[in-house]
Amino acid sequence: MPNKRLMLLLLCIIILVAMIGFSLKDGRKTTWPEKLIGDTTGVFQNIFHTPAEFFAGIFEDIDDLKNTYEENERLRKKLDGQTQYEAKLQALKDENKSLRDELGHVKSIKDYDPILATVIARNPDKWYTQITINKGTQQKVAKDMAVTNEKGALVGKIKSSGLNNFTSAVQLLSDTDRNNRVATKISGKKGSKGYGLIEGYDTKKKTLTMKILDPDEKREVKKGDLVETSGTGGVFPEGLTVGEVTEVEPDAYGLTKIAHVKPAADIYDLNNVIVVKRDVPAVDSEEEGS
Repeated sequence: MPNKRLMLLLLCIIILVAMIGFSLKDGRKTTWPEKLIGDTTGVFQNIFHTPAEFFAGIFEDIDDLKNTYEENERLRKKLDGQTQYEAKLQALKDENKSLRDELGHVKSIKDYDPILATVIARNPDKWYTQITINKGTQQKVAKDMAVTNEKGALVGKIKSSGLNNFTSAVQLLSDTDRNNRVATKISGKKGSKGYGLIEGYDTKKKTLTMKILDPDEKREVKKGDLVETSGTGGVFPEGLTVGEVTEVEPDAYGLTKIAHVKPAADIYDLNNVIVVKRDVPAVDSEEEGS
């Protein structure tokens, strides 16, 4: 029995080798079994090849999409970093300009001892009337000292009621308190045009209200004239810019004229300010109110 199996196995091997050799022979015709097997294999190859290519293409597209997404994320992070860098650079430029302006103003008020300060608080309910700065009596800040912005434009004065060791309250020019007065002088292109007195603030026009004192018809105050502190009150130094005349009209009684003055300082946006310390003793006058 084992011999028969061995003989059968040898016969099969001989037949297989003979078929292989026959199939490799050049110039012969293909038999129908070979054709059947080849056609069947081709059909199955065509059936499975197209879906295989389709799914392979999908996976390649997914892989490309993933790579594109990762690359976009890297670029977005770089862009965000660049934007933050540019923002910081611009902030430094603005701060540098502000400090340069402060230094320029310090040099322009040689007769006074400037105290640099920063606005640290501002109540929304008193936005146009008061600010709080980070300097007080320890830095020799005193009542009624003038306060300017970094360009030397007057913004207000120190309030006695808000004066502490390390902080001070500043009463702004735009405070509608009628006791908030400033003695001024008016200048045009051809020289002095007299004096005035800041007596209030027009909230609708957002201008200071200035009473023109002893108006001279030959030196009529007009739109565009410059208004500065006169220094006659003994508190505000002379020559601090107040603003520019935008309109002139008679008062309610027609006895004198009122000028509307646009403040030179941006009262709405204040960050760094300068307290102007005078070496001379202050003199009480109607120019300042308590």
